[in-house]
This record gives sequence, C-alpha cells and structure tokens, in this order.
Amino acid sequence: MILEDTANVWERLKQTARSEIWIIGLSVAAAVVLVLSGIHTAAVLLFWLVWMIVLFNRSADPKPPVAAVAPSVVEETDLDMLATVFNALDTPILVIAPDETVLLQNQAAEKAFGTIPPNTDLSARVRSPGILDMVRETIVTGKVNQIEHSERFPSEAVYMVRVAPAQVGQQTDGRLYILSYRDISQARRIDRMRSDFVANASHELRTPLASLRGFIETLQGPARNDQKAHEKFLGIMHEQATRMSRLVDDLLSLSRLELKSHIAPDEAINLAPLLGHVRDALAPLAEDVGVEISLIVPDDPVIVQGDRDELTEVFENLIENACKYGQEGKKVEVTLSGGGDMPAEVSVRDHGPGIPAEHVPRITERFYRVNVEASRSKKGTGLGLAIVKHILTRHRARLLVQSEVGKGTVFTVRF
Repeated sequence: MILEDTANVWERLKQTARSEIWIIGLSVAAAVVLVLSGIHTAAVLLFWLVWMIVLFNRSADPKPPVAAVAPSVVEETDLDMLATVFNALDTPILVIAPDETVLLQNQAAEKAFGTIPPNTDLSARVRSPGILDMVRETIVTGKVNQIEHSERFPSEAVYMVRVAPAQVGQQTDGRLYILSYRDISQARRIDRMRSDFVANASHELRTPLASLRGFIETLQGPARNDQKAHEKFLGIMHEQATRMSRLVDDLLSLSRLELKSHIAPDEAINLAPLLGHVRDALAPLAEDVGVEISLIVPDDPVIVQGDRDELTEVFENLIENACKYGQEGKKVEVTLSGGGDMPAEVSVRDHGPGIPAEHVPRITERFYRVNVEASRSKKGTGLGLAIVKHILTRHRARLLVQSEVGKGTVFTVRF
C-alpha cells in the first residue's frame, strides 16, 4: 500500500513537472543569474527550493471545477400546467415574473382585457398606478396585497385586485406572482341601487304622500259629511296613488337596467317592424292629443343587436314624449335610416315649442324636468329619459338631442 501511494505521488510530481516545465526552466535561469550576480549560492538554493515547493503544492491540489449555474427559469411544463388550471376559472388571472413581465394570462383575462403576448412588461398593459405599485411591493416584500380598482371602458366595472407570491417548480427561487381580478361590480351596483332608490323614492314620494294625508284628514274632519267633497278628494287621491305607482315602477325598472348595464344584448332585431308596432300601440294616445304619427322606413331591413322589449320601451318613451310635449305641432315624424355598412339611426321629430339650450345637456338626468308643472300635468315621473339613456348605454348606442325654441325637437338614437 505504501509503495502504491509513493508511486502515485511520483506520478503526480512527474505530471506537474511536465505541465510546469516553462516555469521551472525560468526559475532555474533566474537562480543562475542571481548566483552570478554575487548572491550567496546557499541563499539562492533555499529560495529556489521554497519556490518549487509552492509550485508543486499548487498544482497537486487543484481547485475543483465550478459548475456553471444557469439562472433559474420556470419550466415550460409548469407554465402549461398553470394555464390549464387557470383557464378553468372565470376569474381573470395574470402570472407575473419577478422582472414584472407577464408570463401568461388565462382565457377570462384575455376576454376581459384583450390578448397580452408572453413576456410583455406589465406596465405596458396595466395603466393603473395603484395596481403597479401593489405588484412591486409584493415582489419586494413577498406579502399578499389587494386593492379595489374601477374600470370605465368598455363598460363600468369594479374589481378587487389581489396579488400573491407562488412557488412554482422545484427550484428554490422559482417564485412567480399571481395577479387576480375578482369582479364585485354587481355588489357595488346593488349598494348604489339601494341608496339611490331610497333617496329618490323619499324625495319624489314626499309630495303625493303629503297630499294624500291632507285629503284624508279633511275627509275625516271638516268634509266628513260633504258628499261633493268626498267625490272630488277621492278622485285626486286616486290620481296621486296612481302617480306613486308609476314612480315606483319606473324606479324599479331603472334599477334593473343598472344591474345589467355591463351586459350587451346579442339578439338580432329588425327595427322597421318594431317601430311599426310602437306606432300602432301609441295611435290611441296620438289621436287623443290630436297628433299624427308618420313613419318612414327603408325597403331593406335594418338589423341591430339588442333586446326587443327594451328597444320597444325606448321608442315608446321618445314617441310618447313627442306626442305629449310637441302636440302644438300636430305631427310627429319617425324616420329609420342606415343599415348595411352604415350605422342604424332612428330620429323622432316633433314641431312643438322646443327645449331651451341650457336644459338640453341635463334632460336625461333623473327627475330633471324642463317644466315641472307641465310634466306633472301630463303624468310624467321625470324618469323616462333616464331609462332611455340606461337602455341605450347597455346597447352601446347614443342618444343625440337637437332642439330650437319655437321649431321643435329631434331625438336621434344612433347604433
């Protein structure tokens, strides 16, 4: 065993001498020069021996080669597995790398925000400073964060946005960040609907309720035995109760529309027969107020995506308003145009007194009335045009109003 070890040592020394031959030769030449220059031979020999010992020890104990460490990268198979799982969810989800690039998005996120190519910088597609700051804080601290975020386009939506770190794969540094959007729009709409309904109902119901209370007290007191007063007051009370019923119906209708305003209808509707049906339904009212309704439609069908009942309500409201408030002109003209490559338009024109310019921007507000007495005398609730606006918002359509005092008003619905 000793002989074998000695042989191994001599073999290593031979290999070292062969690999370091140039250094050994230079050291011998340097030693000869030092001796010839007058330095003591023993000192030079001692220095040369120390140098050889250091040289051979360095070569005999080489450092093991250092394996190249590749940067930790999440395997494609891991991303494919994440995509499969997240695509089964209806919550929009983005997977973010530590360098703030988007590695993947699920199908719900693609539907909500459009396609985001892999390795796109998050700040190039998410414009909210609050979300970006939240993601960066989580990347630095490793803690879960969430904020409430509102979107305005293509429709109003409210999300609870949450980011959390996730360990993916076997690598110790294979960390990713999951950015999820939970839609809480429905809850916010219900809260707003509840508060708006209470505020609007309490405001608008106060007057008819006060009238009913006053008439009841009168019938119970001074007019207890007055038959004529009974008939008169009961007629007024019936009218006020009917007005409250219409008001509550309109408020409920408006609230229902607000709940589904972000869902665009997809039924194909031919506008020409729908407008003909509305004209026939309103013919008795037009006859009572002395107004003629004319309908002009093209020969080719004009198709839009919509909800038949809601569009019927829109045009009933517009044509009824034209008959009631423009009855002095004795004529209401309903015109359908467009179709094919052109946007569909329905215009309702009356020849009444018109609307002063300062009122036009506000006529679709709730309970806004140009003339309060005229509106109430014609049994209006002040919510008709607000309902029209919400229906058209859901249909991704616009309501345009043109009016000139003394020349009438034109309401145009453009799809």
